[in-house]
Amino acid sequence: MKLFISFTLASSLLLLFLSAALIGVSNADEYHRIPHHSSRSNNQRNRAITEDAAFWKSTAQALLQAELNKKPIEAKAKNVILFLGDGMSIATVTAARIYKGQKAGKTGEEEQLTFDKFPYSALSRTYCTDAQVADSACSATAYLCGVKTDIDTIGLDINVVYKDCSTQNDAANRVSSIMTWAQAANKGTGIVTTTKVTHATPAGTYAHVANRDWEDDYAQSFDGVDTTTCDDIAEQLVLNDPGKNFKVILGGGRSYFMPNTMPDIETKENGRRRDGKNLIDEWKKAHPTGKYVTSRDELLNLAVSGTDAVLGLFSPAHMEYFMESSTANNPTLEQMTRTAIQMLQKETNGYVLLVEGGRIDQAHHDGRAKLALEEAIQFDLAVAAALELTSMDDTLIIVTADHSHTFTINGYPDRGNNLLGLSGDMGEDDKPYTTLSYANGPGYDTTFANGERINLTNVDTTADSYLQPSAVPIGSETHGGDDVAIFAIGPQAHLFQGVYEQHYIAHVMAYAACVGDGLKFCDATSSSSRHGAVPLIMLVQFVLVWFAGRLLFRS
Repeated sequence: MKLFISFTLASSLLLLFLSAALIGVSNADEYHRIPHHSSRSNNQRNRAITEDAAFWKSTAQALLQAELNKKPIEAKAKNVILFLGDGMSIATVTAARIYKGQKAGKTGEEEQLTFDKFPYSALSRTYCTDAQVADSACSATAYLCGVKTDIDTIGLDINVVYKDCSTQNDAANRVSSIMTWAQAANKGTGIVTTTKVTHATPAGTYAHVANRDWEDDYAQSFDGVDTTTCDDIAEQLVLNDPGKNFKVILGGGRSYFMPNTMPDIETKENGRRRDGKNLIDEWKKAHPTGKYVTSRDELLNLAVSGTDAVLGLFSPAHMEYFMESSTANNPTLEQMTRTAIQMLQKETNGYVLLVEGGRIDQAHHDGRAKLALEEAIQFDLAVAAALELTSMDDTLIIVTADHSHTFTINGYPDRGNNLLGLSGDMGEDDKPYTTLSYANGPGYDTTFANGERINLTNVDTTADSYLQPSAVPIGSETHGGDDVAIFAIGPQAHLFQGVYEQHYIAHVMAYAACVGDGLKFCDATSSSSRHGAVPLIMLVQFVLVWFAGRLLFRS
């Protein structure tokens, strides 16, 4: 009997101990569980000893002092450069920063992109008039023309009817861009992109189109469009204002300017145009002192001083991804940006330039996060080149994105963990997962098989061709609807310090550069000068009256 009581008591104590242990685990925080990895203690032991309390306090004080010393540049922006990272969500900016640092042998999280250091930043609300999640067409109309519009349309307000050319041709529906305003002020203008120069973002600078896909007459034919009365995007760039006046056009998309009887200089495949037009020749005729180039070598050897305008079409369609361009003889985005600025610096009245890192977006659509981050690094190098070649005293530089993506950084990876690798944690199915993933996209096939998640333990998730996992199977990953960042430096950059509708960006550029028909910095300063003169005149009058009175009373 005593033995039975002792056994019962011991069993009870054991159960009590196990229950307490389980309660202790559950009390750890049911929402923020401890990751299923054992490297935390090792990570703590190996952590840099310099990052103690004194380190963080000193860095914060330095940042605070920098903010206190910050002074807005209240001057006219002679030049404006808008850098557009297509699809460069805030998660993409963060990931690119870490990736850049890790490529340099650092842990990565502490790294800075060039535009991280800009003195002013804000958020941009990207929704369009008919869409919660924007595309690059309606968003381009917003930040370039200052007007929000419907998805899939460019340079037109909400009265346009999708795929209806009559509404495209109605002048009442058309909205002009910052390039038109700049040209009216005798400024030089130009576009640089890694996509086709007829793609949605660059097209926002010059086109008015009821369907963003109408990049040439062949594309229009699928919608039964009368191409004799409805100009496609390539035509508008070469033949219409403001595109025909651009001093710089650099990007891809050669085949959209070539007739289908003309072989491409690289691929030997014929062009796309069914109307027989050779728009490249049309451009050459209109710019007798201009230069047409098709390779990196031709661009880098361009005689800038003796060239009035340059048209560079480096690929039949989009320019190759940077990581896949070793045999393409393409210039980098940085090289194109340098040439563009050097060309436009000849303009006495200044210039407005759009530079797009367009393939960040397309790599995300492909579910290839590594390529997207490499494109973002190239974009950052282009921004750095612009800073080097310009002065913040007279050049406003803005870096932003048109929309987000479903791309995310997740889990609880250790500091310095390979961003492209596994998170170090396990799912409830006891299988690891990657730090980077998408909510939807082609990576579904690398995530699930037969209804179960694939074990990634022996998978090289850092490979160039790897598709990051996604939760929903879609051939092309979608955009995201979250806000995107705005970074700014130069005259009037301080006007970006809040959360703004995306179309506000165009109005700030116009204000700073004193172009367009809205508020202008030049008008504000002139008005202030006039108002300042009135008290001075009154003071002079008062002094004269006072002296006259003194003389009168003396006599």
